[in-house]
Amino acid sequence: MSIHHEEMPGAHLLQIVHLVIFSVIWVLDSFIFHFSTFLATFIPLVVRVVFAVSVLVLGFGLAAWGHWLLFNKKLPGLVTVGIFAYVRHPMYLGYILAYLGCILGTLSLLSLIPWLFIIRLYIKMVNYEEQRLEQRFGEEYTEYKRKVPKWLLR
Repeated sequence: MSIHHEEMPGAHLLQIVHLVIFSVIWVLDSFIFHFSTFLATFIPLVVRVVFAVSVLVLGFGLAAWGHWLLFNKKLPGLVTVGIFAYVRHPMYLGYILAYLGCILGTLSLLSLIPWLFIIRLYIKMVNYEEQRLEQRFGEEYTEYKRKVPKWLLR
């Protein structure tokens, strides 16, 4: 769960930089140079598109649901309802899945490199936010962490 003022300093800029780097590598590899898209010849386009769209919809759905609960509903205190009852960081998980959806669509293996850096960035952001949330909410957040996984997987 992240609240705007609990975010890691510079998080927005870092996310934009990572998005731009990922996008450039993914577009160049997937549509222009095809350095690492050889696996795409073994999997039909329709299969790749179905998987990619499914993961993209899941990713953007998680992110949108989390964003809506945090910023549109303006729930008081620690938000532990809705998607936050199942995963502590649905927006970050959603973004990670959206990037993965792009990779699955074209099977650009080169895009896995910036994607791993994106995952690393979100892990750093999560760790920072969780420390701040623990300071702010104390035992309530500790109990929430005990019950709800970070990323949907225990």
